[in-house]
Order: sequence, then structure tokens, then C-alpha cells
Amino acid sequence: MSDRPLKIGITCYPSVGGSGILASELGDELAKRGHEVHFISYEQPFRMPEGPGVHFHPVKVSSYDLFKYPDYTLPLSVKMAEVGRDRGLDVLHVHYAVPHATAAILARAMLHEEHRLKIVTTLHGTDTTLLGRDPGYGPAIKHALEHSDAITTVSEFMRRETVRLLGVQRPVEVIPNFFEPHSAEHSRDELRRELGLAEGEPMLLHLSNLRPLKRLDLLVDVVARLKPRLAFKLVVLAGGDPAPLLAEAERRGVADRLIVREKVTDIEGYLAAADLGLFTSEVESFCLSILELMSLGTPSCAFAVGGIPEVVTNNETGFLAPFPDTGVLAAGVESLLRDPPRRAAIGLVARRQARERFSAAAIIPHYEEIYRRLTAG
Repeated sequence: MSDRPLKIGITCYPSVGGSGILASELGDELAKRGHEVHFISYEQPFRMPEGPGVHFHPVKVSSYDLFKYPDYTLPLSVKMAEVGRDRGLDVLHVHYAVPHATAAILARAMLHEEHRLKIVTTLHGTDTTLLGRDPGYGPAIKHALEHSDAITTVSEFMRRETVRLLGVQRPVEVIPNFFEPHSAEHSRDELRRELGLAEGEPMLLHLSNLRPLKRLDLLVDVVARLKPRLAFKLVVLAGGDPAPLLAEAERRGVADRLIVREKVTDIEGYLAAADLGLFTSEVESFCLSILELMSLGTPSCAFAVGGIPEVVTNNETGFLAPFPDTGVLAAGVESLLRDPPRRAAIGLVARRQARERFSAAAIIPHYEEIYRRLTAG
């Protein structure tokens, strides 16, 4: 296969979430390896890199009285076709099937044969587990997947669910998420002081888009179970509206235990400041936030759902509890907070696993191999 630099288009949701973060980091790593990367979306993606080899092409969404709701799929497909033709893209890599994969298939159909780019679709979670069940979306998702040149997903759990829910007959390749920590803007001590944490006060960290599947009610319940016995703070980096979370914490009498921050860019600073991650999702395709913490040597406590057991080995790189047993999860949190040497030892193993299995060096070559396989000749 030729090792020439490739021209790769990337489309993702620009909102805070695992799919957008992974797509942005992937673009960054591909550009560092000499490829030319073109992001196509309605806004510049969260964490999209800036620098040589990285370009952004905004999609303009018009509003017409004829339409009750503005349409994004058609303008997106037109922009994809335009960038594919004018920039000579080799591959269009779409993250999250709805509506990106459908738009990509339509974009390719618009292009003349000499511009027919290859399409790679990566499934991240609810595009299969939620929308795949919806009769208004499922058939369109299946059609887009069947007409993609390659399909990847982030865990074996997601691969099985894609086959089960959508009946996809094409091969679905598992390429896990990866994470490469950047330099933090603030030191651990600086951030802890800014958060108002007392000397030695444990800090739990939760990062998510706060969607219903994250089960914030269970997150608050774990906090409530810890409150009478332990001094700590739960810091929440919110990628969505935190009002329901704060209302639930107020109702349960633990609002004083929560610190919420929105639109955070210094992720690494908060990861370094944390003592333990806490996640209570009812389903997760992978849970990139757990990997982010692992990469800095911080273990997490979570429910053993979806793809999380493929990332965390119970009692070796973190603690897993059966869903939705908040009592067991709270006991695991308390055990690790009360035993700093054990927590540190687990964190070291977690960091080693993150470097060996989920680093850019371990993961990016799998994507490059797919791109080159599809564009060979």
C-alpha cells in the first residue's frame, strides 16, 4: 500500500460528547502524522485542533417557512460533496451515524466517478442503542451502514448491539477510543485551590453531557449515601444543562457537595486534580471519560454496563458495581477514598493499561490501515 499522505474529511457533532471529542483528537493525530484533515460541521468541533494540515468547513443551515423544522442533512451532504470534490478527499470519516452517514452516502452519489471518495462510518453509542430501535431512524441507519465502505465502533459491546438491533451483515471492526493528555493550563494544587477544596479533601470527578442515560439521579444517590460518613466534593464538568442535576442535589440535601463547571477546556487540569472518577450511566458504549482519568493515573468507580468492562478491570484498574446498585457503588467509592495507597496502586495500573491499550500510538494505525486499504490503487 502507498504511504502517501491522505486527504481525510471528518464530520461529527461539535457538542461536548465522546464522539465529537474522539473525532477531534483523531483529526489532530492524523494531522501530526502528515495527513490533511478537513472538518465539516455546523460549528467548529469542541477540541478541534488548530494548525498545519487542519481545515474547517462550516455548514450553513437555512430556515425556510416551507419547513416546520430546519433541515441539516441536505446542506451537510452538499458541503461534503463540495469539499470532497474541491479538496480531492480520499476518505470521508463520519462519526455518529445520524445524520452524518446518510449525508455522506448522498454526497458520494452527487460526485462524478473520479471524485468518488470512500466512506468510513464510526458508531459511538446511542446512534445504535437508541436511534437504532426507532422505526423512524433504524432503516435509514442500516441503509447508510450497508453502503459505507467500512464500519467501525468503539467496543465489542457496540459491535454486538449493532448486529443485533440493525441486522447489519457487513463486517463491523472494533477500534477502541484513545486519549492523549495535553499539557494542563493549571497545576493540581492551583485547580484545587480555585475549587475551594480543603487540604487533603478528596475530589470526585464526573464528566459527561448530562443526558438522561447518564442517570444523574443515581449519581446524586451515591453522593447522598456518602455524605454522613466522609468529607469530599464532587466536581461535575457539564457538557449539557446542569439544572436538573442541581435540582436533584438540592432535593436530596447534598447540593453543598457539588461543584459544577461548564464549557471547560482545561480538561487535563481537572483530571490531574481528581482523586477518583464517578460514573452512573445505565449504558455506555465505551466511556471516554474513564479513559481520560486512567491516562493520568486516576481510577474510576462505575456500573459494569455496556463497554465499560472492556475498559476497566474490576479491582485492578477501577471499581465496577452491578447496575443500578448505588449501595455497592458507594461502598466502592468510600473504600478507595479511605485507602489512598490502594487507590494510588490501582491508578498506576490504570495508567499503564491506558498507555499500552488506548494511546494514540496503539489506536491511530488501525484507522490508517482502513483508510489505506480502501484507497489502495
